[in-house]
Amino acid sequence: MGIQSMEALSEKADFMRESLEKSQTITDNMISILGSFDHRLSALETAMRPTQIRTHSMRRAHENIDKTLKSAEQVLDLIDRARQAEAVIKKGPHEDLEGYLEAIALLRKIIKRFTGNKNLKSSIEVISSVTNTLARATMQLDEEFRQLLASYSKPIDPDRLFDCLPQSLRPAASPHDGGGKKQSEQNKSQEPVVYRVPTLVPPKIIPLLHELVQQMFNAGHQHELFKIYSETRSASMEQSLKKLGVEPLGKEDVQKMPWESLEAKIGNWIHFMRIAVKLLFAGEKKVCDQIFEGLESLRDQCFADVCGESVSILLCFGEAIARSKRSPEKLFVLLDMYEIMKEIMPEFNEILGSKHCAEMREAAKNLTKRLAQTAQDTFGDFEEAVEKDATRTAVHDGTVHPLTSYVINYVKFLFDYQSTLKQLFQEFGGGDPEAQLTSVTTRIMTALQNNLDGKSKQYKDPSLTQLFMMNNTHYIVRSVRRSDAKDFLGDDWVQIHRRIVQQYANQYKRLSWSKILSCLSVQGGSGGNSFSGDPSEKVNISRANIKERFKTFNVQFEELHQRQSQWTVPDSELRESLRLAVAEVLLPAYRSFMKRFGPSIKNGKNPSKYIRFTPEDLERMLAEFFEGKTSSEQKR
Repeated sequence: MGIQSMEALSEKADFMRESLEKSQTITDNMISILGSFDHRLSALETAMRPTQIRTHSMRRAHENIDKTLKSAEQVLDLIDRARQAEAVIKKGPHEDLEGYLEAIALLRKIIKRFTGNKNLKSSIEVISSVTNTLARATMQLDEEFRQLLASYSKPIDPDRLFDCLPQSLRPAASPHDGGGKKQSEQNKSQEPVVYRVPTLVPPKIIPLLHELVQQMFNAGHQHELFKIYSETRSASMEQSLKKLGVEPLGKEDVQKMPWESLEAKIGNWIHFMRIAVKLLFAGEKKVCDQIFEGLESLRDQCFADVCGESVSILLCFGEAIARSKRSPEKLFVLLDMYEIMKEIMPEFNEILGSKHCAEMREAAKNLTKRLAQTAQDTFGDFEEAVEKDATRTAVHDGTVHPLTSYVINYVKFLFDYQSTLKQLFQEFGGGDPEAQLTSVTTRIMTALQNNLDGKSKQYKDPSLTQLFMMNNTHYIVRSVRRSDAKDFLGDDWVQIHRRIVQQYANQYKRLSWSKILSCLSVQGGSGGNSFSGDPSEKVNISRANIKERFKTFNVQFEELHQRQSQWTVPDSELRESLRLAVAEVLLPAYRSFMKRFGPSIKNGKNPSKYIRFTPEDLERMLAEFFEGKTSSEQKR
């Protein structure tokens, strides 16, 4: 490397050294300047901090002022709206009830809003003013609710209720026609039983009533609400029942009433119970549930109070009947009443299912039990009454005794109630209900036959005794064969008693006709066999004896004809069979006697004095037996 090159390199090195020294100086100077600047900034910051704090405070103050202004605007708006609402309240609810209710709702919101801003001095004044307005408004609501509810709580007409019943249960020609049990059962089988719950309050008014109830409840007017609703709706319910025909009758009223009137009222009561529970109480429950929706406790109290008096009136009459003096004719109405109580009890317990209706449910349950017990006791009374019946009703013609027809009809009616009777037997825990019904029926029949046997001893003529027992036993057997009683008493019972009827008929023939037939016998009045009429028979009977026999026969037959034509065999088949049985014995014997001894009389003097009847005459006269003719009719 040359000298020039070394010098150039040395110069460059010196230049770099100088440059580095200058850079260090500048760096040191910058550090010094920055340090000084940092110190000045710190001092400036310290100097500026109070200003920053005042600025932040001012910003927050502005924010608070904005909030206060907005709050004030809201308060002023609420006060303005409160004045508008108060103006609506002042007009009253009658013209615009919905607007009135909206005003009340607004006032409640205003109170709630101001209650949260108690720091405002105006809040106390506003709350006080609005509270007073609300108090007046609620008082007016009470009256409005009363008037509105009353205007839509008119009693329902009976015809409207009848239209809600199934066709088979609607009154026919008479508004109080009880209807026959069998007819009712037939109708039940022909059409479905459908009840339509009546509309007691128009649906369009329900929401308004509900809103009124809600407002009154929120105002703490539960007592007033309960009182107004209960008084108004219970009066409507009781008036509806009154228009239907329900009367508040107690035990004393029932005791004074003639049976015919009482029976009619019981028939009506059965319909009233059905209509009350299935229609009126069901309809009232629907109304109450809708108006008091969401207020279950108050709803249940109101409904219980509305129905209470009506339930009491209805059950009171039932209790009066169940506790009245027992008699056989009351059994069927007791069974009818028991049936309707069993029918309605499920719905009764459902509709009046709240704890507030517990007493009503218990009363209905007790009435059902009492009716069952009274019916059971009356049943026992009837059996005893049949056995001990001591009526001296004379049946002079030997026909069916009134007791027989009464008891048989009674038993027939009982079998219309056989399902109910079985329920009764089960209720009292008596084993197999069907076996019990069979046992009771058998005992009643036995009691009747025993009583008839005693009554038959009143006849002086023993043949009439047999005819009386024949008639009555035949009537019993025929009636049993044509009724449901046959299924319980059985074919054996029927066959045994048919043989008993035949035994009575045979006894009648023996007692009535054996004496007159002896006139036609060979022995001549000794009661032996009748004369056979065989021409080869050798019989030594004097002409005088023959005349005497004819005379005796004539007298006895005329006496029998006169007396027994007044007797009665009411059943035509039995009557004809009895006449035929007599004719089959009498006519052959008379023809044989006439054939054998008639010629000797006809060839003598005054034959008509002795032979007064031809066989045809006897046959014709026998056809007049058991017709129940009077003496005057016989003479004609």
